[in-house]
Amino acid sequence: MGSALFTPLELRSLHLQHRGWVSPMCQYSCEPETGEGVPNDWHLMHLGSFATGGAALILTEAAAVNAAGRISPRDAGLYNDDQAAAWERITSFVHRHGTAGAKIGTQLAHAGRKASSYWPFSGRKGTVAAADGGWPTVAPGTSAFDGYEAPSAMTEEEIDGVIADFAAGAVRAVGAGFDTIEIHGAHGYLLHQFQSPLVNDRTDRWGGDEEGRNRLTLAVVDAVRRVIPDSMPLLLRISASDWAEGGLDVEASVRMARAAADHGVDLVDVSSGGAVAHQQIPVGPGYQTGFAARIRRETGVRTGTVGLLTSAGQAEHAVATGQADGVFIARAALRDPHWWLRAAFELGHELAWPPQYDRARPRHSF
Repeated sequence: MGSALFTPLELRSLHLQHRGWVSPMCQYSCEPETGEGVPNDWHLMHLGSFATGGAALILTEAAAVNAAGRISPRDAGLYNDDQAAAWERITSFVHRHGTAGAKIGTQLAHAGRKASSYWPFSGRKGTVAAADGGWPTVAPGTSAFDGYEAPSAMTEEEIDGVIADFAAGAVRAVGAGFDTIEIHGAHGYLLHQFQSPLVNDRTDRWGGDEEGRNRLTLAVVDAVRRVIPDSMPLLLRISASDWAEGGLDVEASVRMARAAADHGVDLVDVSSGGAVAHQQIPVGPGYQTGFAARIRRETGVRTGTVGLLTSAGQAEHAVATGQADGVFIARAALRDPHWWLRAAFELGHELAWPPQYDRARPRHSF
């Protein structure tokens, strides 16, 4: 019997050679002095190493749809032509050198009230001071994330503008050669802020009940779906639970996934948390796979799972038991950018190696 992890998957016209993928991971490595939000050699090396390491699908870090939507001043964007040109250099490398027919997608995002923050290795926390390049933030309302400055509540015009920015980012993504697009609706960023009853206290059509709170995410899905080719799959990352009393739970996330599929989403990338600082997450291997499994089982929507899945055996089990259609690898990939070559060997699957590295191909043990 062959490996479940190393079986192909079709998403619309996109053919993925296997189901081991790269999760979006922010690098905080853009250099504002040489171009705001423009990916550079670090991003080429970072993402390119996964392509040569055997990943079938690579998702980039969050690419902000406008300048105010960046998580930090060092975050990438996809809202101008310089950024798009830099991303095209990276997509071309992945397509040329990927050893498993690697495909690459971008994650379009807006950080909302968690924008304008210091990057993790800056030695500082909270909202970036204006003198250091910070900017005012926006959110559904005026409540601040713990340790951050209070945002301003978005107006109808600003909400419409963000929807248009997601669509414009998608157009640029297509032009830059990306094979798919993921909309970031998780981890306490803007779309998740609107979804979560712990954050969204609006009383207009963008808040209130669950339908109102989900309205922005689905409007963004509609806007992006309209401007990308029908043949291109669309992914949505969600936080399936806020891990806090009164917040989003898996039942609400099942309903969101079902609605997203009705609006043209092809796969739901299931993560969790991030909306509030007082969350209580029982972190451990596979702690989120149950969410992906339930969404997949109850809606029929394809799902990806992520979160402390570090070994080939764990990833194989998640796919073989129907918990998810694919596994997104994150920190384990940072430790070993050739994770997929190792996993294929351990699972008895023959995966192509870069010809430059073929002399290192294991024959008996890795």
